[in-house]
Amino acid sequence: MTTTQSPTGTVTLGVGPVSFEQVVAVARHDAGVRLADEALAALRRARAVVDDLAGAPTPAYGISTGFGALATRHIPTELRAQLQRSLVRSHAAGSGPEVEREVVRALMLLRLSTQTTGHTGLRPETAQLMADLLTAGITPVVREYGSLGCSGDLAPLAHCALALIGEGEVRDASGRLLPAADALAAAGLSPVELAAKEGLALINGTDGMLGMLVLAITDLRMLLRTADIAAAMSVEGQLGTDRPFAPELQALRPHPGQALSAANLVTILSDSAVVASHRGPDCNRVQDAYSLRCSPQVHGAVRDTVEYAAVVAGRELASAVDNPVVLPEEGRVESNGNFHGAPVAYVLDFLAVVAADLASISERRTDRFLDRTRNHGLPAFLAGDPGVDSGHMIAQYTQAGIVSELKRLAVPASVDSIPSSAMQEDHVSMGWSAARKLRRAVDGVTRVLAIEVLTAARAMDLRAPLTPSPSTGAVVRLLRAAGIEGPGPDRHLSPEIETAVELVRSGAVLAAVEDTVGALR
Repeated sequence: MTTTQSPTGTVTLGVGPVSFEQVVAVARHDAGVRLADEALAALRRARAVVDDLAGAPTPAYGISTGFGALATRHIPTELRAQLQRSLVRSHAAGSGPEVEREVVRALMLLRLSTQTTGHTGLRPETAQLMADLLTAGITPVVREYGSLGCSGDLAPLAHCALALIGEGEVRDASGRLLPAADALAAAGLSPVELAAKEGLALINGTDGMLGMLVLAITDLRMLLRTADIAAAMSVEGQLGTDRPFAPELQALRPHPGQALSAANLVTILSDSAVVASHRGPDCNRVQDAYSLRCSPQVHGAVRDTVEYAAVVAGRELASAVDNPVVLPEEGRVESNGNFHGAPVAYVLDFLAVVAADLASISERRTDRFLDRTRNHGLPAFLAGDPGVDSGHMIAQYTQAGIVSELKRLAVPASVDSIPSSAMQEDHVSMGWSAARKLRRAVDGVTRVLAIEVLTAARAMDLRAPLTPSPSTGAVVRLLRAAGIEGPGPDRHLSPEIETAVELVRSGAVLAAVEDTVGALR
């Protein structure tokens, strides 16, 4: 049985992987979680193996021994419950600001999904409590710093495990901060006492970095289509041509993302009176600047990188990451290295690189609107009265500052291994750090694209009486309906930028176009 999602907003975990859509449903839309009968059976089978080994005289790592550099000590039966509590308490050592609610919910879901594969040895009642916390909207407080991305996201997951034993702080469904024990009681739930191996099973995974990867890919897929809209508005507003986007030209260099982006540009620009106004034989424009003409090549390369990252994420979603891992069919538990976050860390860094370049080309297109030597007849800085008014001059400064920050965020975290645990964990992935900076990069791209859309819409109004394409016209109308005024004297610009950012982030800009011409590719 695969993991399914009901129309009522409940994700049912089987023994198969969760989908991107299910991660988003739980993380962002508060979908509840239930365990399928098949998942419960898999949990019981794996637990039986752990219980057998716990009663055996031969030490088994993670079951009757210490952990990491302390793995050589055999732990007697009477101390094993304390061993699990000590593991969770000591590893819940995060520091810094609270991690976003959606990230914590994603990592909890993904850790639970690994449990239901039947390869970790977690008891069904412990897994059920994890599902109940998600359904009740109880979110453990996880701190920004603490994960090296090897032995998984230990500290973030330990903070979540701490809530299961009724310790630490959580936020309830309303966002109120309170002790975990109080939140559990208010929801009619009881904490568990962890049994042998459960501490490791709860904290030894790549679920934090993977959850952030899935959320980032989801956002970037939407932003890439929005970037095509922004680019089309810039081509149109700067009297550029759509001829370089013809499919026969893209076929000469068959990168799939490039073809999709170019096709979107053609669709968005179709029936534009602005483009048609300079398409005749008297047009003396030979070539547009690279930032306009090469938009499909850059956007397409970003798309292809995102889709490669999605392949890696799909493999990780289908993985059972733990150490040691339970092999129920063979009745044994084996130590392994599957917790190492390198595969996820690398693609998180790849995405930070392409996010920076996507923002960079957007900023360059925006800047061309503001320079009257390059904007083909528009006022300097699109100002109402240049000299008295500054127009969008400083909006481009904001873009430039963000792009500069994105370049710094593009420096890879995954090459910066640092040893820990008395040199037992002597090479780590830093995947959590890569994911954290990618979240900031995605936010930066969103803001840069929003300023391009805002600026292009102002330019389109200044091209009147020429009319934009139905698609780009729909975006201009969306902005105006949201309270963003057209050209005129200077006014407080920051609120308009923030409104545009939310229209981009929410998908409203994309929806305005797709409601006009159908789904973009």
